[in-house]
Formats: sequence, C-alpha cells, structure tokens
Amino acid sequence: MPDPTDPAAGPPAELPAAPPPEPRQRWRLVVARDAGAPPLAQRDLTEAWEAAITAAGLPVARTGDARARARISFGAPLPIGIAAEADLIDLVITERWPAWRVREALVPLLPERWRLVDMHDVWLAGPALAGRVAAADYRVVVEGPGAADPGALAETCATLLASRRVPRERLKGGAAVTYDLRPLVLDARVADDRPPVVLRIRTRFHPEFGSGRPEEVVGALGDIGGRPLEARSIVRERLVLAEDLAEDLAAV
Repeated sequence: MPDPTDPAAGPPAELPAAPPPEPRQRWRLVVARDAGAPPLAQRDLTEAWEAAITAAGLPVARTGDARARARISFGAPLPIGIAAEADLIDLVITERWPAWRVREALVPLLPERWRLVDMHDVWLAGPALAGRVAAADYRVVVEGPGAADPGALAETCATLLASRRVPRERLKGGAAVTYDLRPLVLDARVADDRPPVVLRIRTRFHPEFGSGRPEEVVGALGDIGGRPLEARSIVRERLVLAEDLAEDLAAV
C-alpha cells in the first residue's frame, strides 16, 4: 500500500460520491391561482415554486442530470393572466411526510397569490403527471354583441360542436399559421344566460395538434355567429386526467 506521507505517492484517491437519497413519496398538490398573480412565464413560475419548496425544508428529490433540478412537475402550463381553481403539481420527496407536515411547511411560503386547495399521496411509480392530463375545463365570462342573445349563442355553440373543421390562425415564430381548432374542443355551452353570460368550455391537450385555448374558442364562436364575442375573464376550473375524461365520455 502506498505511503500517504510519501510525496511521490501523489494525491490521495477521491472517495466516491454518496448516492443521492432515493425518492420515497409523491404528493399531488391541488393548487389555485388568482388572476392578479405576478405575470410569470412558465420557467419563472417553476423557479418560484422550487424556491418555495426549498425554503419550506421539504426533502425534495432531485433530477440526476447536471442541473439537479427539484423533481416537481406541473400538469399543464397556465397562461399568464388566467386564474386557476384546481391545477395540479406533483412533488417527489425523499422521506415520507404526513399531509399536515407538508401543508404546515409549504403554505406560508407559496408563491404570491397562490393557495393550496388539497393534496393527495399518489403512487410514486405512476406515470408522469403531464402525460396524463388530457383536457381542461374553463369558465369564461363573455361580452360583446355576440353575448346579447344567450339563446342564439347556445345555438352557435351547438354549430361549432357539429362542425367537422373550425379553421383558425395562430401566431407561431412571428408568422400566422392556420390550424384546425375543432379537434381541440370537447365542449362549449352556455352555463348561465343571465348577464354576464358565462360559457363553460372544455379543451383538449393533444400530442399532435397541441392544446386548445379558450380565447380561441370564444373567437371562433363570434365568427360562426357573425357577431363579435370577447372573453372578459377566464378561469381554468380544473385539469382533467385521461382516466377521468374516459369516465365522462362513457357517461354521455
């Protein structure tokens, strides 16, 4: 064995790094956001949640890549300016914590204008959350000439759902791109015909066609009805998982 005091022996061999703690638990957080929350892009929002979780002292698991990011995942990006009532965030931790402990540690440090609605201890080895989110339900308050006659608007919703194609344009890379909105709309109906008129809209997250935007559905309804229609406020009521969507479709 080389003598560690002998200069000719060279520097001592480095000890292997200790393996990172293994994931032990996955909490699914049900969270809400006010429409007046700071206008953070998705990357900045993720960093805000990572900072809150770290400050709370939660033993969050880390990814195995060079950046070693906290293992938190959002069900779907939430556009700036839209409120949410039951969005989903998965959090993987390296110890088993009871719900009360997670809640007490995290709630005081949530990002501004966010709140924790509920939480569920879900199967650690289950499929990734983002891949299971199939749709989203929105509550949209509409205004403009197209909202003046709720009965006619209800008929316009039925016309949209009966259409085979609903061509729309969306900006992509600074250029207008035509796409078909129809495959991305699962439902559109008048939920309350008293002023202000409220629509309930369900849009899909499609692996090929992308995600349906409620404001695009409102714009399409205005075009179909021939009377301008605008969204005054939009609330994402919940994210719909694939298994829940299948149950809803089976019940129709």
